[in-house]
Order: sequence, then structure tokens, then C-alpha cells
Amino acid sequence: MTARSSADPEPSVAGAGTAAVVDAHGMGAFLPAALARHRVACVHVRSDTPDLQMAGRAAGDFAVELQHHGDVAATARALRAHGVGFVIAGTESGVLLADRLSAELGTPGNGMARPTARRDKYEMTRAVREAGLDTAAGIATSSARELTRWARDHGSWPVVLKPRSSAGTDNVRFCHTEQALEEAFEAVTADTDRYGGHNTTVLVQEYLRGDEYFVNTVSRDGSHHLVEVWRYHKSPIDGARPMYDFEEPVPPEDPAVATVVPYVLSVLDALEIRNGAAHTEVILTARGPVLVESAARAGGSHAPAVVSRFLGTDQLDCMARAIARPEDLFARRLPRYRPSSRLRYVTLVNPYEAAVLSAGHLAELRALDSFVDLVLTVPQDTPLPRTVDLFTSPGYLYLAAADPAQVEADYRRLRDLEKNGLYDASRRDRPA
Repeated sequence: MTARSSADPEPSVAGAGTAAVVDAHGMGAFLPAALARHRVACVHVRSDTPDLQMAGRAAGDFAVELQHHGDVAATARALRAHGVGFVIAGTESGVLLADRLSAELGTPGNGMARPTARRDKYEMTRAVREAGLDTAAGIATSSARELTRWARDHGSWPVVLKPRSSAGTDNVRFCHTEQALEEAFEAVTADTDRYGGHNTTVLVQEYLRGDEYFVNTVSRDGSHHLVEVWRYHKSPIDGARPMYDFEEPVPPEDPAVATVVPYVLSVLDALEIRNGAAHTEVILTARGPVLVESAARAGGSHAPAVVSRFLGTDQLDCMARAIARPEDLFARRLPRYRPSSRLRYVTLVNPYEAAVLSAGHLAELRALDSFVDLVLTVPQDTPLPRTVDLFTSPGYLYLAAADPAQVEADYRRLRDLEKNGLYDASRRDRPA
């Protein structure tokens, strides 16, 4: 599916010989290889985000690396000297800088009427609502009193409290009482977000009931291409924090796709996401799709090779093609996704403090009949924190089989192993 906003300028068919990636960690680590396959050279820009740790990127992925020191014009001059014709965010921390550099360079980028709406969840909700789309009721505030007053007037529990700018369920809380809401407010405002920013205000919203989906897209000059739709399954941790459990691709013919995707494409237009990748999460409620959030970068932590093997395409390859040959997107020649079997992405959840991954039990995971791949985000001999959000998960794995029952059985075996030896936890740390 490709859609285009009538408000956007006529598309250009000029590809970019060199692209800059801002903060190439997470999914950004795969971008150099994806771009190279389509003969696009890659320059890396490190943002000035405090305490940002690079992860998952092998040395030598980039011929050129630049450090941004707060001067957009200076960084843009350096990129211009390297012939950069396109700038993309490698991860969430690079979104705003990528937009500013694109605007400074005059390269294809996103709209700059309201750029903060692509990072600040409150501004995001306002922009989408003003475009006439349904959004969750809520407020942003620095006052605990205003927070509880809103929740009392809203009159429906639970409510959701979260930082205005972060990622990966960082400090997202489900609050069932005023006391829990006040405690969550104090905890979140005393903390920083994932990228070192202070949570001086929080966003509280209505709790949306329904299935949650994410939609990955790529765009060029306002034309959007649907890459894939997945359905999330989350489980609460400590009764208050939503945690990713597993997710599965949704077949294109599923009725939910026909409902969710047009809403998502309208969200992209409302947020002026015109060039590059986007990862948009929505909940399909009884009243229709409602936005959770939309990120102007590639989605999550999926392994492109696995996704492409089972879906026939992946977001990073589609984005590289849209950068190198935008005419492929305009002419609808980018591949459409088609699940070839039951695929399940499962997030590892460690329920213990100071546990260590057990090599023997990892071998049991790899021996599962539907096992496809395992990605660990920490070394095997490193003490693990208890998993409370995506960033404290030890990794993830893929299961796939023609028979959905096999995938389900192996998934349950994995969860059993997590409670009984996978993390080599001591008896005193084991939950009752």
C-alpha cells in the first residue's frame, strides 16, 4: 500500500549517493549494510544526547563518523562536504537532530512546522487530534494535584502515566488508584528518560482497551509505503508496568489491517513524516483505532534478515531502496509483506535479580522445534537486572512453524525455562 498527501510537493526521482545516519545504534546498526546493498554510502553522526551508549554496531561500519556539538550549521557543513543527500535517524535520540540537519541541508526531510510533535507525546497527541483523528484523552502536567484532579474527573481506572519523551515502555505505569498515580508521578519526575532528559512533566492518558498493533512504513516526499503490520501481546509486571511479551505479524487480509493502516497513514501526514521510516503504535478500540505513539525512525529491535525471510521484505531494505531509488516507492515497486508461516517474536523476561544466563539452558532454547534465531543484548556471564521494561530484557528470540500449535508449545516451554534455570538464579531470589 502506498499513499500520498495532496499537500506535499511533487516527488523527486533523485536518489542519494550518500546518507547520514544520526545515532546508529539499535536498528540503526543495520543501516550501513542495507544502504550499501543499494550503493548508498553512509556517514555516521553522533548526537550530543548525554550518556548515550552505542550498542550493536561493529567497528568499521562507517567510513566517516562525526560528532555533533550542538551547532547544526557546522554539522551540516561537514555533511555537505561529504556529499550527503539524505539524513535519517538511526534511533529515537536522533529524530530531532536528523530533521534539523535535513532542513539545514535542504535535503528530503520531514515537515518543520511542528517538529517536536515527533518526539513529545503530548504535542504528538495534539497534532493528531487537530488533524481530526481520534486520540486518547489526557493532559501533560508538572503538578500532582492537577494530575489527580484530571483522573478524578475522567472517572475511569486505570489510567496510564508516562514520560513525554522516551521509548520502549520506559517508566510507563498503569495506575489503578489516586495513591498509585501520585506515587508513579513522584517516581517518574524524580527520574530521567531513556536519553538523559529530565522528566519535569508527565503525560497521563485514558487507558485504551483493545488489541495493540504496530505499523512500520517508509516514506518519500510524502508518499507512504506499508512495510508490515504486527500485533503486540503485552503482560503487566508488578501489576503496573506493561511489558512486551510476544508479537506476531498480521496477514494483510486480516480485517484489522484495513482499519488500522488508513488511520496510521493519516497520522503520518498529521505529524509531517514525509521522508524516511516510521514506527506507529495504535490500539484498535471499540470506537476505532487510537494512537499510542508514532516514531519517525525504524521500528524496534527486529532482525531484518529473519523478518525478510518470513515476510518477504523488511523495513530497512525498503527504506534503503526509497533513498537510493525513490521511483520504486512512487511506482509501487517496493515489495509487499506476506507471512509465509506462523512467526512469533518473543521478548526474554528475567524475573530474578542478579541472575546469569545459563549456557546449558540456552542450548535447550536453540533445540526447540520452532526455533529460528536468538539475539542476546548482554553477555552470558554478565549479572542481569530483573526485567521491568524493554531495556532490562536480556534479548529476544524468534519461533516459526507451519503449525501454530508448535509455536505456542515452544513459547510455553521458553517461559517455563525462564522460571526454572535459564537465568541461573539463586533460590532466595526466586519469586513465590
